[in-house]
Amino acid sequence: MPTRRALITAAPLLVAGCSRCASPYDEAVRSLWRLPDLSGGGFPAMALIGAAALAANGHNTQPWRFKVEPRVIEILPDPTRRTPVVDPDNHHLFVSLGCALETLLQAGLGYGWAGEPAVLSGGGVRVVFSSVPARPDALFQAIPHRASTRTPYDGTPVDAATLRRLEGTVGQSVGLRVVLDGDARAKLSDMIVAGNDAQLADPAFMRELAAWIRFDAGEALARRDGLFTAASGNLAAPRWLGQRLLPLVMTRRSEADRLRRVVASSPGLAIFTGPAETPEAWIAVGRAFTRFALTATAEGLKLAFMNQPVEDLSTRRRLAAWLGEPAKRPDLVVRFGRGPDLPRSLRRPSRDLLVS
Repeated sequence: MPTRRALITAAPLLVAGCSRCASPYDEAVRSLWRLPDLSGGGFPAMALIGAAALAANGHNTQPWRFKVEPRVIEILPDPTRRTPVVDPDNHHLFVSLGCALETLLQAGLGYGWAGEPAVLSGGGVRVVFSSVPARPDALFQAIPHRASTRTPYDGTPVDAATLRRLEGTVGQSVGLRVVLDGDARAKLSDMIVAGNDAQLADPAFMRELAAWIRFDAGEALARRDGLFTAASGNLAAPRWLGQRLLPLVMTRRSEADRLRRVVASSPGLAIFTGPAETPEAWIAVGRAFTRFALTATAEGLKLAFMNQPVEDLSTRRRLAAWLGEPAKRPDLVVRFGRGPDLPRSLRRPSRDLLVS
């Protein structure tokens, strides 16, 4: 999802002022990407919201708001953070809500609060919590370590036992196809490139993408959203320069070469397919992906979305036919493997996410 963006890893940009910005940015990352130690009683609403806000989401738009009541948290869609070009039907938005919901539930169990979710008519989710013994298990501990790592991986195969654990996280309502065979990965790579080519040819897509890129640490720190270039393995540049260079470095040929390279470096890819094309089903996909991602993170694996073939309609139909399910909509494509640690993205302060 929802995601991105692999596109901004096309070529290194120029360094500009990063030495002045790096230290405050790193401090903000350290403060954000952690699970606070809680002591004493009381419902830890803000700690749970802070954890939920670390969830994966498209373009790092963070398209959610939270409403707090006694032992209740509602997660509501934020239409002001839509990406209408890449996500015209709000698919990625609701998958992102599902990611936040599952992260919220896993954080709740770690802190000793079990949540019972119910999807609201407007597409949000209401979660009622009850006190239970704390269960700070591996998924809870993985929350602040999960990230989208968009550089090449080292190609090391994932062992069969780990693959079984990953496959067991999804549940019955969401379909999962794990692609390991070299020929199958090459065919999927062709569809990723085809979807990417279609997006690069769309000026509206490029404008929307550029609007969500944060070209240097100062901009990323001020906005605390969007796609920070360094978090995708690029160096930084001021916006005026980065915007001018973007169409020059993101050519069809260079992007195709890069995409094939990162897929070839990944020992496996996972394709998620929901039970229906509804907000409730898309939320279920986000929840399933999050369990998969937290399990992978706990196993020392990295992940990155490769959603180009599900975002372009004609390529999505081709992908569905290739999966043998032409009547269903493939929702997410994710690669996984072992790779480096990269700078983390930021999130908006939890207090700014609250609805009165």
